[in-house]
Amino acid sequence: MHSRILIIDFGSQVTQLIARRVREAGVFSEVVPYDVGSDFIRDYAKDGSLKGVILSGGQNSVTDDDTPRVPQIVFELGVPVLGICYGMQAMADQLGGKVENGKVREFGYAEVRARNHTRLLEGIADFVTADGANMLKVWMSHGDKVTEIPPGFTVMLSNDSCPIAGMADESRKFYALQFHPEVTHTVQGKAIINRFVHDICGAKADWNMPDYVSEAIEAIRKKVGKDDVILGLSGGVDSSVAAALIHRAIGDQLTCVFVDHGLLRLNEGKMVMDMFAKNLGVKVIHVDASEQFMGQLAGVTDPEEKRKIIGREFVEVFQTEAGKIKNAKWLAQGTIYPDVIESAGKGKKGQTIKSHHNVGGLPDTLNLQLLEPLRELFKDEVRELGLALGLPREMVYRHPFPGPGLGVRILGEVKKQYADLLREADAIFIEELWNTPSDTVNDRGEAISWYDATSQAFAVFLPVKSVGVMGDGRTYEYVVALRAVQTQDFMTAHWAHLPHELLGRVSNRIINEVRGINRVVYDISGKPPATIEWE
Repeated sequence: MHSRILIIDFGSQVTQLIARRVREAGVFSEVVPYDVGSDFIRDYAKDGSLKGVILSGGQNSVTDDDTPRVPQIVFELGVPVLGICYGMQAMADQLGGKVENGKVREFGYAEVRARNHTRLLEGIADFVTADGANMLKVWMSHGDKVTEIPPGFTVMLSNDSCPIAGMADESRKFYALQFHPEVTHTVQGKAIINRFVHDICGAKADWNMPDYVSEAIEAIRKKVGKDDVILGLSGGVDSSVAAALIHRAIGDQLTCVFVDHGLLRLNEGKMVMDMFAKNLGVKVIHVDASEQFMGQLAGVTDPEEKRKIIGREFVEVFQTEAGKIKNAKWLAQGTIYPDVIESAGKGKKGQTIKSHHNVGGLPDTLNLQLLEPLRELFKDEVRELGLALGLPREMVYRHPFPGPGLGVRILGEVKKQYADLLREADAIFIEELWNTPSDTVNDRGEAISWYDATSQAFAVFLPVKSVGVMGDGRTYEYVVALRAVQTQDFMTAHWAHLPHELLGRVSNRIINEVRGINRVVYDISGKPPATIEWE
């Protein structure tokens, strides 16, 4: 039985970072909305595996009426609790403290002073002042603040604008931080979370992908029995790892359906068929449904509507193919945990960032049960699992590719002409990234390619034309934008500072080799305020 940390989500856009940090510490964590109910939490804790609870941040104010509150049972379970930002304010308000709207808001970098030598922060500091005070460099994001601590608590951290930046009741193992330890901007954030889950909660570091393989295989076999499974294989990391895992569990009971919706990368179909059908011995049916998808997308410009149409058409194709497989009872998908969190929203007052084509259940007419063996895993865990299953590194570490494919990298209406142009431009960009050494070295001191030095890179088709000159002639052709980012968690990201020579080479090749494009631009937006994908 794995040790578990439960994360109560109050609507923060970085809640899943808390879960990832806990899992990086080797401890299983799960995110649930704040209104999940006392019965759920009581049942979750009854087997003894629950070692602690973390309360996330959120965009609400505890000073307003009808805003989220911590389920009271959390404070009665007898396990340690860590409140973060809104979680700290809710904890203070419900346990007898006081929270007020702050006159000075803090957003971004801050420095806080540790006080009273609590167990959570003992020996953790970024620097020490001349008078011997331990200081932390942190990331704040709050308007309200705690102005009076609850009975039994002591002040744990402070600065001039936030005199109570942290508090602790060590007798009950309740801790709270006004800043966000889960984001990389808080330098000692990882150490603080590790201290909480291991030393204070006593959770075992028993969560890792090599060990998870046997657990997952056993669970799949138990669930599926002798039934057949069909899986929608996109060629991306998630569906590929799901296919390898399920095939390891049930062998020929698995049939993969690879759908070419006309929105794949260049030569994607051949790569997928070679990888799975020829090298791994997996049964793969190749379905060319490009005309079906393009027909349904004609005239549609809204990104969410495009996603929903693509998801619906996928289900239609799967339903048709499932009817050809006599004993097919299950539809497998490469759904991963961030898909579930983002699509589910954040409780009653949450905000869904975007819907995912592979989340949200299946129509009754499909007559298939859903099998999602990666549903509890983050992307980095999926990659580790893929390596543990023996998949080649170059496939496992491919850059993420959205389920709707180029459909959300073509702004506005999707047309075959646009997809063909984008495919060629994108392939040139990726080829040049692979072929160009970066200024980053690996463990052996060797320069890695710019493809490996970036977390995600792609081209975006802009449905506008610009004037250009080629030779002595005037051109009036389309524009593509290049996007490359570097990130550790995909929740925040920096645009990649690619060398000008590389960008110039990519631009020249695209304009010269892709007839129909005469201008290339580079996206230098970070996340936030932008998202990584354009749609």
